[in-house]
Amino acid sequence: MFNNSQRVRKIAMSFFFKRKLRHFLHGFDAGSRCGCHRDADLSSEQSTDRRDWFVNRITDKLSLNAEQKPLLTTLIDQATAQRQAMVGSTTDPRAELRSWFVGTSFDQARAQTLINDKADTLLSKSPAMVTALAAFYDSLNPAQQQRVRDLMDGSRRGWFRRC
Repeated sequence: MFNNSQRVRKIAMSFFFKRKLRHFLHGFDAGSRCGCHRDADLSSEQSTDRRDWFVNRITDKLSLNAEQKPLLTTLIDQATAQRQAMVGSTTDPRAELRSWFVGTSFDQARAQTLINDKADTLLSKSPAMVTALAAFYDSLNPAQQQRVRDLMDGSRRGWFRRC
């Protein structure tokens, strides 16, 4: 029936596809449990602790001084405010999306309203975000700016990789 090499290849391929299927399904499960709205359940103390950890981590990576650290905190606060404004007040965005497909035709009005609301939020919050980002980046010395460019370029290891 099968010789040994064919049997080994068949077993290896079945393990390969099972592993890929498991990772694929795990991705859906992980996305539903901790997707883009995973921070919505954090208390204000927990979100402050997370922000402080983030600030300390970047401070260590870039060797920030005392004048640069408040600018980084302002940048992170602006980014958080913009993100929370983009998320909006919905508790289950997937249910809202599914509701567009309930009837016999797609609910274009609700979809367009959501898109317009997100665009308005982005336009209103972006100037403060850009100002905070510019103030932080301009406060960095040339070596720190190069480090940021290297980390964003991906030529070195990323910001929060453990290896």
